[in-house]
Amino acid sequence: MADVVKKFANYDDILLCKTPIVWIEKALSHIDILLTDHANCEKKAAATAMNLLFRYTHNIQLQHKMSRLAREELRHFEQVLHLMQKRNIDYVPLSASGYAEKLRKPVRTSEPGRLMDTLIAGAFIEARSCERFAALVPYLAPIDEELARYYQRLCKSEARHFHDYFALALTTGLEEEVYERIILFANTEKEAVLAEDQQFRFHSGIPAEYSSLC
Repeated sequence: MADVVKKFANYDDILLCKTPIVWIEKALSHIDILLTDHANCEKKAAATAMNLLFRYTHNIQLQHKMSRLAREELRHFEQVLHLMQKRNIDYVPLSASGYAEKLRKPVRTSEPGRLMDTLIAGAFIEARSCERFAALVPYLAPIDEELARYYQRLCKSEARHFHDYFALALTTGLEEEVYERIILFANTEKEAVLAEDQQFRFHSGIPAEYSSLC
């Protein structure tokens, strides 16, 4: 596994594209939706970790990693809610983006493939989150320094989450199979990020009004 670990050591080693600038522009003009959906993402991430905890009780390494991750994701959820309250942003219901659903489509239904794929998908979601936080920071700094600092801090924790998911995925099968599945999910993730989206969300693709320009 050493070669695979080295090849995909950082989030930008597995992501096949950067967040389009048009998504960043949309985010900056819709901070309320950005934060609301970010809060949703943190809550869903905690739920995913908890589901893995209950499904794979025999996997002690996974139990330790997911227990810690679930607690941290819920703490982030509370922190985002606090930022929303300071900005008088109501926590209103939002429909989910299609990003996570697209990443779940290649997940196999039988084990151990199901666990491997679920962990790889989780790694890509965390990697993209980290990339988007980092992409937003320099644009947020002049207009919302507090949020920029917070997203800068989150980059570190999201990178650790990516490493945790990825490290667990590397223990679930043969090196060749893990590598092949990473490539599959990398292409699926790229398609999701570059696809046209009618609604703006934290993990959405290219806003529909910009798609003809890209």
